[in-house]
Amino acid sequence: MAHLPRIGIDYTPAYEQGGGIGRYVRELVAALVAQRDLYDYRLFVAGAAFPFTAPFQASRVSWSPITVTPSWLARIWHRLRLPLVVEAFTGKLDLFHATDFVLPPTLLQTVTLLTVHDLSFVRVPDSAFPALKLYLDQVVPRSVMRADHILADSIATKVDLVDLYGVVPEKVTVLLSGVNQSFARATDPVFLMAMRNKYGLGSWPYLFSVGTVQPRKNYARVIQALALLHKRGFDLHLVIAGGKGWLDDPIYATVHEQKMRDFVHFIGFADDADLPALYSAASCFVFPSLYEGFGLPVLEAMRCGTPVVTSNVSSLPEVAGDAALTVDPYDVEAIADALERIVYSSSLCETLVSRGYERARQFTWEASAQHLLDIYAQLLA
Repeated sequence: MAHLPRIGIDYTPAYEQGGGIGRYVRELVAALVAQRDLYDYRLFVAGAAFPFTAPFQASRVSWSPITVTPSWLARIWHRLRLPLVVEAFTGKLDLFHATDFVLPPTLLQTVTLLTVHDLSFVRVPDSAFPALKLYLDQVVPRSVMRADHILADSIATKVDLVDLYGVVPEKVTVLLSGVNQSFARATDPVFLMAMRNKYGLGSWPYLFSVGTVQPRKNYARVIQALALLHKRGFDLHLVIAGGKGWLDDPIYATVHEQKMRDFVHFIGFADDADLPALYSAASCFVFPSLYEGFGLPVLEAMRCGTPVVTSNVSSLPEVAGDAALTVDPYDVEAIADALERIVYSSSLCETLVSRGYERARQFTWEASAQHLLDIYAQLLA
């Protein structure tokens, strides 16, 4: 049997992170290995439990788990810059795909592919802890320079790589994300009521937002917009699903300043299985983030038949297309006006929902995986 090229993929984010990049890697790898057998995949997992239980089994897939944590590898690889190549754990590779901003040392003959999801830590400095920002500012440019090729999550991220790091455009390919088909409109009243009970939500109408509680998600202005809507006579609540982040105290302070304590609900990290119901029960999904590398929740909401208000900056307009209302994320009145239009106008709501279904259908993980296979083939040619 002819030797199949060996491709190493860093599966660590999928193993250790619940949402965001973790979900991206899980979905992309699952779709990738479901394609025809073109490569032998070696999935590298740092910080793995011992004994290690593989998240899934598939033909042409082998696992390379190590108990050394990602933080220790960062010290070894990027602070001390010791030449401990990733092939010491995966075995010989033809190509290594680093999925989370940074590229480990590899053998010289190994082709390297690096995914850069966004440059939020440059564009919006508050989006990362100071220590993390300092680390990323040092390591990501070095990784970008070393990589043979780079994947960006959106055109906006590709533009940032060119503008901020001087990368030649030909070195960057945009690989769009998909949306899992589990995101679909939930209509069963028993299921929806169970979700509301689980997260302590009443029967009241609510706006929904999702993401880590941190400044980049722009929650303070959403809360201010909610207060404006209350002054205009709209009895709406706001439900925010996301783990605690950094610089979050001003966000909670805004709730008190705006006298919205009874109307803003931080429900923490929501289980993936509950997200379709949380989206479906919402009057509107509001996502006026200051910066996103892609903005997958916009498409998840659309698949669930929920109208969307999002930002007119970074990748969000290219993801939303004409299927959402886009606003200046720094303009509280503009956010409130867009939300009012959706809540007030059933015809606008129906139009956005219809367009949203069509828009979300254009993004599948199968298409993403096929595009990635084409990129692997070009790099190994």
